[in-house]
Amino acid sequence: MYRITEAVKHLLIINVLFFVATQFFHDQMIQLFSLWFPKNENFRLWQIVSHMFMHGGFMHIFFNMYALWAFGSPLEQMWGRNKFLFFYFSAGLGAALIHTGVNYYYFEKGMSALYSVGYSQGDVMQMLKNVPINQYAKVPGIDNGIMQSFFSAYNGMAVGASGAIYGILVAFAMMFPNAELFLIFVPVPIKAKYFIPALIGLDLFSGITGYSLFGGGIAHFAHVGGALFGFIMMWYWKRNQFKNNRWN
Repeated sequence: MYRITEAVKHLLIINVLFFVATQFFHDQMIQLFSLWFPKNENFRLWQIVSHMFMHGGFMHIFFNMYALWAFGSPLEQMWGRNKFLFFYFSAGLGAALIHTGVNYYYFEKGMSALYSVGYSQGDVMQMLKNVPINQYAKVPGIDNGIMQSFFSAYNGMAVGASGAIYGILVAFAMMFPNAELFLIFVPVPIKAKYFIPALIGLDLFSGITGYSLFGGGIAHFAHVGGALFGFIMMWYWKRNQFKNNRWN
């Protein structure tokens, strides 16, 4: 069992405080601290960071915080607090960047389709304001999937530390590739170097196809983005012999 390290402990406390506050001030917390699409009126610049401390439910925060402790603690012990925090937040910001970039793609695709059938920019913005969150408008001449992705990109908000956690998972797999992971739904141990790439592959598959084995409402490309940025940082540190240096 790994002992809980300083940075991990403080991250756990902040996440729990945000989660408790959300139970009492749900709508206000969601509006202020979730990551909204930049063109949405609810977007604020601090959400790029604050969304990492928001969670959608008990199981969401439980699994993220368990992973933070189980995989983050050994990394912080090896790297030191400052290097670990730099890595953690960089992976989280990378996840937000990829997630937002994918949303921009779907948003611009929807805008182009609406322009092609005669809608003006003012018409589109009025439509976005009138359609409730989690719904979409059907427009003759435009595929429903395009419209659903368009509205989802504009109205959807991202919450959770999962992007940063996926970066941590990648780092753990690269630092401890032969560590055996015991999973509730798999009766045999799986080495980290096999399990974590497979998990990322499932997220990539779900993001591309829209078919999720873990249910809806998951920001798959945020997971992939966190993993990608985590891999890039680990590759760079290894290449420049920074991997094992501590930043105290």
